[in-house]
Amino acid sequence: MDQLCIVTTGGTIDKIYFDDKSDYQIGEPQIGLILEELGVAFRYRVIPILRKDSLHINDGDRELIRATIAAQDTPHVLVTHGTDSMVETAKVLASIPGKTIVLTGALNPARFRGSDAEFNIGTAVGAVQSLPAGVYIAMNGRIWDPAAVRKNVDANRFEAL
Repeated sequence: MDQLCIVTTGGTIDKIYFDDKSDYQIGEPQIGLILEELGVAFRYRVIPILRKDSLHINDGDRELIRATIAAQDTPHVLVTHGTDSMVETAKVLASIPGKTIVLTGALNPARFRGSDAEFNIGTAVGAVQSLPAGVYIAMNGRIWDPAAVRKNVDANRFEAL
């Protein structure tokens, strides 16, 4: 992998809460800080394009994400995204040929102790380097085909359809 392109769209991974999980805003992307703290030995570039909860990502936003990724010259792309509509965005990105694209996020904000953010990012970084061209979701320690996975909101995890 020459350089990893990271596109950030917001979601829980970047949330900042001001009281008991009700009043929040989407803060600065956390992935660059996480990778820096972990001392990764590869080059990466972060392109922040949205700061939205994924429930508020619409078709126009998905087209912006698709066009941004399609315009990059790197074949390896990691996307941080909210978990509620990650599968829908992944399906839109499937129209981009010749790239390995992995979407990941977190069920708890990266700023929270015990967040799954670092684990999911690590899984996604490994996946984007080793999988063939295509679109994948990296959550809960697994790599998922977007056409065969859903978020189980009640159990707060991803599972096979």
